[in-house]
Order: sequence, then structure tokens, then C-alpha cells
Amino acid sequence: MLRIISLNLNGIRSAWSKNLLPWLCQQEASIVCLQELKAQLPDLSPEMLSPDGLHAHYHAAEKKGYSGVGIWARQAPDHVSAGFGVPEFDAEGRYLRADFANLSVISLYLPSGSASPERQAAKFRFLEAFLPHLAALRAEGREIVICGDWNIAHHEIDLKNWKSNQKNSGFLPEERAWLSRVIDELGWVDVYRTLYPDAGESAYTWWSNRGQAWAKNVGWRIDYQIATPGIAASARQASVYKDERFSDHAPLSIDYDWRF
Repeated sequence: MLRIISLNLNGIRSAWSKNLLPWLCQQEASIVCLQELKAQLPDLSPEMLSPDGLHAHYHAAEKKGYSGVGIWARQAPDHVSAGFGVPEFDAEGRYLRADFANLSVISLYLPSGSASPERQAAKFRFLEAFLPHLAALRAEGREIVICGDWNIAHHEIDLKNWKSNQKNSGFLPEERAWLSRVIDELGWVDVYRTLYPDAGESAYTWWSNRGQAWAKNVGWRIDYQIATPGIAASARQASVYKDERFSDHAPLSIDYDWRF
């Protein structure tokens, strides 16, 4: 089995202090996609740069303590590339791609628009620029898995309080419609939702730090593995790990019956 794990760290150094590495080492994952490093390469310890013999690659933001993505892999990638060709967002460290033989894996951190109207406008600019990139990826004819924090809950089942969030970033009609286009028009597959079409509260991957969201499981499903149909069809099981907390997100693990 090919096990791929995706996790928004909300700071790699913070997650590290919460025993992230020992847990990951027990998972026997082939590939781990990380988001929101909130660190640059000089900030990383030797263990972070070479975790337990894994091949680690990072794309940090130019701004200190902000964004950033990474990919860890047991097998050395054939090729690694950072960014998707849009300077505004490539400077924020939101996209890292690793190619392995017949498979490409991408770690993605889509912008959040919740901080301000300006950031929501930036999020909409990202969506506009990223849709044609997703179409270009499909046109490559390769099998691809895009892991990460997409910062969009797609359907009402994907968050606890959907009625009161319809005007909030992450559940805006425009954002949801965009994600529908990714799936319905471009042919990408939401792997977890395909495996578990009726999963509700058990599918949440993020909880606000406000109030008692975690304690009451007032969550959102905004972390996805979105894949091309071939490898998506090979998915056998998925899980959201909640026994320990490494950040305000939970790790999403999916097992694929796939070999490089």
C-alpha cells in the first residue's frame, strides 16, 4: 500500500514540540505532505531537514513565520518543483510538487480569506489562477494527488454549522462552486468523500481555537486529497487522526493500492 498523509502544522516547530515526529514515524507513510510551516529553512533543525532518513523538501514563504509547505518521502523523488508560476502566491510558499515515476504528489496550502477583505480578494485571485493550472495538470496524463489545506468546505455535510457560515470565508457560494468545477468539470476526485460519502462529524479536519470548538467537535472538513481518477480508484481506506493534537488541524491519511 502507498500511504499518503496530509497535515497542516500551524507551525512546524510548534507541531514538533507536540511529538509530531514520533507519531509520523509509526505510520509507515510513503509520502507526507505538510502545510503552514511558519518557518524558513534556516529555522529548521537538522532533524526537520532530514527526519528519520526521509527525503525532505520544503518551499518556504519569503515572509518570515508565514505559510510554507513541505513533502517528506521514503523514496527520493525524481524531480521536485516549487510554485505554480504565479509570483504573488509562489512568494508565499503554497505549492510544492514531487514526481515519482508514474505519480506526482503536490502539497498545497490554499489561502484563507478570513483575516480581512483584502485576504479574501487574494484568495479569489488564487482560485482564478489555480483553476487553469489544475486543467493543465490533468492534461499531463499523469496520476497526481494534491494534498493539503484547501480552506474550503465543499458541502453542508463538511462543517458543523453550515447555516451560519454561508457568508463566511471557507463556505462562500463562490468558493464552493469553484471546488465543484474542479471535480465536475475538470474531473478531479475528492478521495475521502468518494470512500465515505456519508461521513459527517468524523470527517472534520480543522477546529477553530475559539470557544470550545474542539471539545464540542464544531469542525470543518477543509483538508483534502484531490486526485486524478486512476489513483483515486485505487484508494482503499482513509482516516482522520484525532487521538493526539499536533495543530488545529488533524492528519488525513489515505492508503492507495499503488506502486511507483
